[in-house]
Amino acid sequence: MRILITNDDGINAPGLEALEAIAAELAGPKGEVWTVAPAFEQSGVAHCISYVHPTLIAQLGPRRYAAEGTPADCVLAAIADVLKGNPPDLVLSGVNRGNNSGENVMYSGTIGGAMEAALQGLPAIALSQYMGPKTAALNDPFEAARVHGPALIRQLLEHGDWNADQDFRLFYNINFPPCDAASVKGVRVVAQGRRQGVRFEVEPYHAPNGRRFLWVMGGSQTAPATPGSDVDVNMQGYISLTPMRPDLTCHASLAGLRGALEKG
Repeated sequence: MRILITNDDGINAPGLEALEAIAAELAGPKGEVWTVAPAFEQSGVAHCISYVHPTLIAQLGPRRYAAEGTPADCVLAAIADVLKGNPPDLVLSGVNRGNNSGENVMYSGTIGGAMEAALQGLPAIALSQYMGPKTAALNDPFEAARVHGPALIRQLLEHGDWNADQDFRLFYNINFPPCDAASVKGVRVVAQGRRQGVRFEVEPYHAPNGRRFLWVMGGSQTAPATPGSDVDVNMQGYISLTPMRPDLTCHASLAGLRGALEKG
């Protein structure tokens, strides 16, 4: 198996090293693991692509590249340049330092990398590690992802509904709970949730030269969320698995709007 890995925390992020280990176990001794990851941290860029300027790419070692762009740029660079004519069998994005559950999905570069792979017709999985007091006390805060990731991905490759949508290939979002590997209770297949009362905000800051800047601030990651959602089961100690697709249409609203707005 040929696996492409990327992330949004950057080429030197510890979560990428964890993903390299997961990918190597999945690929096996006869497989290949290719890395094309951002040269610098790209957290919060979502599915952004560098459409108006070129992306510098450099080879750092065998099958290892850094691109001065977003995770989606990295996937495009891998498919159209680094692995041109010989695409990967699987794309893994992560392991993100911090969760991509709930509303975080909409901002996540980790999700953006997996989504771009799906748009390119490739099987893709985003992996993120929820952080908290229990993971902070571990020598390896990515322990849950590292231990449970390979087996779960194998099961997903075997049982995943990769072609449920005729127009958009599905991809999958996995979040590991904020605990050590032994404390993980299992896996739950759930929908994306929403934390109650959590919004991104900005906090003003004045530099010594008097200029005014704004820091973007996130909300509480432990706020109550939709029962049975990804956030909810993560906080209970379960791995969340959510099937996703790059289609933002609210299909439930189509019929009602057609009846009200279409005239003939």
